[in-house]
Amino acid sequence: MSDALYLSLWYPNLRVAALPDKLTAVLGEFAAHGGETRVYSATVWPVNWSESPVFQQVYGRTAGSVERGADPRVAVEEALELLHDDYAYEFQIGWNLWELETASQLEPRWVRAPRLVRITGFGPLFDDGAYEQDGHIRLDFGNDTPFLEEEAELDSIGAGHIAENIVQLVALTTAVEKGSGATARLLWSELGESLAQRLAARLGQGN
Repeated sequence: MSDALYLSLWYPNLRVAALPDKLTAVLGEFAAHGGETRVYSATVWPVNWSESPVFQQVYGRTAGSVERGADPRVAVEEALELLHDDYAYEFQIGWNLWELETASQLEPRWVRAPRLVRITGFGPLFDDGAYEQDGHIRLDFGNDTPFLEEEAELDSIGAGHIAENIVQLVALTTAVEKGSGATARLLWSELGESLAQRLAARLGQGN
């Protein structure tokens, strides 16, 4: 059963005025770790998640020779013009992973496919101080299927692709922590299960 995977980052005594630089640093690390250089979209949420966005911009993604998307610093500047303690600032950026493609009429095959990762910076008063649990910045990687592929029969090629995805995940989480100056980080899942333990069991190393 797939689970949602997140990375939370915390910073000491972070004021909302410092949030733009932190978000820009996190977004800027993706290009060096299997991700895209440009931001796909930006959304600003007031007060809590039940409210309608006060800002939303879809920049698109580069296709062929047509360059779309926004430079991370530009996207952050545009969204954080509305800088408030009770706002949350969400950005989406592409990240490429090996995934098992299972089209109904074709043999399953491994492809390196893009997915959108959500990076959200929380003002200290947003959703009654959600940052305390979720982090000043939270990365939502989507489901953890590319790191486990629990429904597939793994051969050496499949195990190798999963290992590449894991290495890429570790490299990115380390880079965003160091690049943005975070003093604490937590890789966690929505169901509370340990990715490391599930991976060990998946590869036959657990009980």
